[in-house]
Amino acid sequence: MTRHSVEALSDRLEIQDLITAYSYAIDFHEFDDLDAIFTSDGTLDLTATGGIAGPLPEVKPWLASVLVNFAGHQHLVATSQVTIDGDTASARSLCHNPMYLNDNGKQQVLVVGLWYLDTFARTADGWRIANRSQQKGYMHNL
Repeated sequence: MTRHSVEALSDRLEIQDLITAYSYAIDFHEFDDLDAIFTSDGTLDLTATGGIAGPLPEVKPWLASVLVNFAGHQHLVATSQVTIDGDTASARSLCHNPMYLNDNGKQQVLVVGLWYLDTFARTADGWRIANRSQQKGYMHNL
């Protein structure tokens, strides 16, 4: 394995770790963890599934106010396609997101399928997400 391929593998693993870290931060409601995942001017566009768009400091309180309404949810992220171009990168990742509500004592499961479309920037602290948006695939029981 050449030095270049080792660096490329390292970049890909660091980017994949960011994709995973986002899911954990959201699912465990640890929204301040997003600060170490995104660039300082990072943005999120969640409008494809009914959310808001804007800079991370504006989206974090919205996430906290909305996700508290769900008794549970899991972001199951897979098949990430990553393209690296120097100090920038892009990725498309599939996400299957079951969520459940308690509706008058009955559990109602909602399912969202989407792709995350990300751009990344290499910073002094390593790779960070610069922008994350969604492309809706399907919504069930919403």
